[in-house]
Amino acid sequence: MFTHKTVRIGIVFPILWALLAFYCGTNDTTAGDREIEVKAPGHPLWEHKMELTKEHYGKIPNGQEAHLYTLSNSKGMTVKITNYGGIVTEIRVPDKKGNIEDVVLGFHNLEGYLGEHPYFGALIGRYANRIARGTFTLEGKTYKLALNNGSNHIHGGIKGFDKVLWQVTEIREPEEVGIKLFYRSKDGEEGYPGNLETTVTYTLNIENELKITYFGEIDKACPINLTHHSYFNLEGEGKGDILNHSLMVRSNQYLPSDDELIPTGEINLVGGTPLDFKKATPLGARIDQVKGGYDHSYLINPTKALVSLAARMTAPQSGRMLEVFTSEPTIHLYTGNFLDGSIEGKNGKAYQKHAGFCLEAQRCPDSPNKPDFPSTIYSPARNYHQITIYRFGLVEE
Repeated sequence: MFTHKTVRIGIVFPILWALLAFYCGTNDTTAGDREIEVKAPGHPLWEHKMELTKEHYGKIPNGQEAHLYTLSNSKGMTVKITNYGGIVTEIRVPDKKGNIEDVVLGFHNLEGYLGEHPYFGALIGRYANRIARGTFTLEGKTYKLALNNGSNHIHGGIKGFDKVLWQVTEIREPEEVGIKLFYRSKDGEEGYPGNLETTVTYTLNIENELKITYFGEIDKACPINLTHHSYFNLEGEGKGDILNHSLMVRSNQYLPSDDELIPTGEINLVGGTPLDFKKATPLGARIDQVKGGYDHSYLINPTKALVSLAARMTAPQSGRMLEVFTSEPTIHLYTGNFLDGSIEGKNGKAYQKHAGFCLEAQRCPDSPNKPDFPSTIYSPARNYHQITIYRFGLVEE
């Protein structure tokens, strides 16, 4: 048996949460991100070819046209994104033998994403993860949200940011290409207060980094928590389960949750438990000791850097590696526990349990109802800002 070391927030760890709140606050008030050195003609990077193309992707139910944008570089990485839901439909990267394959779960066409699915590749908002009982109280008023996950609210509601059409501005630079998405969520949408204007920028660079920058301005206090929800399989989309993947999470602590996956308000040390990934460990090594599989939020060990390494996943056969860098205090690990073979993927194979994993950089789940968690309340005086980078590479042999 393993021993849980449980401590209550506000008793033993006030300094930890103060530090987390400080770093969250730093992230919120920083308008820019990592400095980018401008390369002059003649620099090696100047010669790398970056491409951005646009094509029609189909119509959504209200008759509006959705488009598909393809970002590519000369190192063999391609990312496809639709402005419907900001969904990443495809990420193609080379393996150790140079074979280029798609490594995210999803569908061949827009129709698949218009149907019911577990947020494949989606841009999640206004609030990622769960809010208990779909309610929170703010400035003396109780707000009621949709109960779209049993008795709880999840991922922004019935029509969250993953189910709306975003306005697009194309980005073409010598070192990166991308799209800037814009959406105005009106006061009362899905039960949330305030008019929220959100900009989410996806860029691909020559270093095989998919960078996602989020920015939000609101005219009334409201909880906000955005994230990206791709399901990855680094051996290749549809190629079995991900239990042979090895994970490192730069975290000493996680948030325990109840049977409905709502945080209890405590924090646990990962040491001595099957949730300890401080050293790279196969996902399947201890998953049978975790009820339901991994669906847990880890507190990233804080640093002074604006964007720091949160997790690293590697696949033994392909040699592919994914590193996640983020400005967020939490990363949520999900191992596709609810996939059951009822969804057919892009290669025609059914997605069985554990067919993909998610690493979602975000704030703590149910923060609006957990006053000891770092605040997720934003207002005209406090803008929302986040940076997350998914960097693809190969395991060094």
